[in-house]
Amino acid sequence: MRLNTRIIVHIMGLLLLCNGSFMLLAAFTSGIYKDGATLDITLAAIVTMLFGMMAMFYTRGHKKEVKRKEGYIIVTFGWVVMSISGMLPYLFSGSISTITDAFFETISGYTTTGASILDDIESLPEGILLWRSLTHWIGGMGIIVLAIAILPLLGIGGMQLFAAEAPGPGGDKLHPRITDTAKRLWLIYFGYTVTETLLLKLAGMTFFDAINHALATMSTGGFSTKNASLAYWNNAPVIQYITIVFMFLAGSNFVLSYFAFTGRVQRILRDEEFKYYFGFVVIFSILAALGIYLKGNVPVSDFHPMVWGEAESAFRHALFQVIAVITTTGFVTADFTSWTPFLTVFFFGLMFLGGSAGSTAGGIKVMRHLIIIKNGILEFKRTLHPNAIIPVRYNEKTVSEHIVYNVIAFFVLYMLLFIIGSLVLGFLGLDFVSAVGGAASSLGNVGPAFGDLNPVSNYNSLPPAGKWWCGFLMLLGRLELFTVLIILTPYFWKKT
Repeated sequence: MRLNTRIIVHIMGLLLLCNGSFMLLAAFTSGIYKDGATLDITLAAIVTMLFGMMAMFYTRGHKKEVKRKEGYIIVTFGWVVMSISGMLPYLFSGSISTITDAFFETISGYTTTGASILDDIESLPEGILLWRSLTHWIGGMGIIVLAIAILPLLGIGGMQLFAAEAPGPGGDKLHPRITDTAKRLWLIYFGYTVTETLLLKLAGMTFFDAINHALATMSTGGFSTKNASLAYWNNAPVIQYITIVFMFLAGSNFVLSYFAFTGRVQRILRDEEFKYYFGFVVIFSILAALGIYLKGNVPVSDFHPMVWGEAESAFRHALFQVIAVITTTGFVTADFTSWTPFLTVFFFGLMFLGGSAGSTAGGIKVMRHLIIIKNGILEFKRTLHPNAIIPVRYNEKTVSEHIVYNVIAFFVLYMLLFIIGSLVLGFLGLDFVSAVGGAASSLGNVGPAFGDLNPVSNYNSLPPAGKWWCGFLMLLGRLELFTVLIILTPYFWKKT
């Protein structure tokens, strides 16, 4: 079976056109603020859109059919192409001077990791800051889903793209047509972003800060307009509570949000993953709050100076950081690696949890953990009753062996890549804590890590090879491992 290269190139062109359009939005913002980067961002947009139009023009007679192989190639190379073109505003404006640093910042944005190499974020032009946040927002729900939502050129073949890009092992469809599914998801995504922007503005942020943080929150990205991230607003708890709510929503399955808006609340209450996701957040936040409060490591804000204020502050920072790490958003209100040794290990463990399947969060995902744990428990019963057929059940339905094997394979591969990622960073000169933390954070799309890559630092200290390696780990994690790794196998390229 021959590879349909023309449709691949055509969609690359479509993605470049979308990318260039968002750059024009950043250029428009730059012009409003007169930050000096308007022409540079506009030029980046023109170059990007020009390449996109050329690719679409020369492949205009393509066969509109996307099979499984083309789907994997389009998603993987789509992310790479978008990241390469996304570097241009940084390079043209001089905000980032080297290709290595520009690519790291860009792929960190599109993969919603939020790791940065920038030492002084607040000195950047407003247009560049907005572009930085937009890379999060584009990558959050998925570049491919965006493309098929806006221009349904693929017909039923779009399902191959959606399957390759959709975060998590489950693929709940809201509508039989894939383009309608994508539109509904993006409408919810857009609605949440607008709502959070308005609430943050009412809570005291400037409109510019509000929209940037809303873009980063709903994508579970974590890029901030302030060097101190959300710690800049430690004297405004309401801003942090608003962010907490929307981080939680972004880390939950967007299909459940659709059910809520259509009045099917019982579907949410019966959802097993959501119940555990909510329970994990509550239990882990209480544990973290107790650890902070009892050890006296409370980041007391100016707004709450009394004893009750210390308790509230401990709870708020614990809740904020637990949700920020579980949902892989990566916003920071305090350096959680400096609280206690127990909490340092505690937050390291949370990096492997992840949010819900069907969310914008990274990580392994709660659903996979549940299936692995359930299967492990059932192995005891199977040992006692070797002839009995005891299936894994999830949401009161039997989970096929194929899905169970896929989940186990994903978990084993994830941990193996984490070990390899840590070894490579160690080989490149990072100390043990930094190497292990950097690999876990990059693969899980979390952002802040440990050691030299702690929450109040950045990734600028990485050697150039380390930045490219972490970028590769980010891409692997964002596209759920298999999508990227499968195209690296010789079997994938064999003619069938």
